[in-house]
Amino acid sequence: MKTIEVIIGWENNYSAIFQSEELGSVLLTAESMEDVKAQFPETFDFHIEGMVSDGDYVPDYIKNKQYEFEYKLNTSAYLHNLDRIVTRAALSKVTGINERQLGHYAQGISKPRQEQVDKIKKGIEKIRTLLASPSLQ
Repeated sequence: MKTIEVIIGWENNYSAIFQSEELGSVLLTAESMEDVKAQFPETFDFHIEGMVSDGDYVPDYIKNKQYEFEYKLNTSAYLHNLDRIVTRAALSKVTGINERQLGHYAQGISKPRQEQVDKIKKGIEKIRTLLASPSLQ
């Protein structure tokens, strides 16, 4: 079974994109991440059906549906989704990144450098560790 990587992003709504030299690009937008994940397989199938009917080359593992989708969030989608759970003030405190800058990343206004992405990942891990602490009675 092969894995097809689909990147989920955020800019006014959620988007999912798959790109490959072999198969081209598949793009879908929806209001929620759940909708993107639910609708992407059908959109992908529609794209592949079009390629087959046009006589384009499609690998056997795709024709035989021997693949699974792996969804990965870019920084804007990750932060936007996280807004429902963790405040930007809390995230700013554990990452050292200004709240306004986090907002720019979440809205897709600016793209963080890898160093900032690493700070966000470490900050989320710190929050997760604090929440999993067994000291609550």
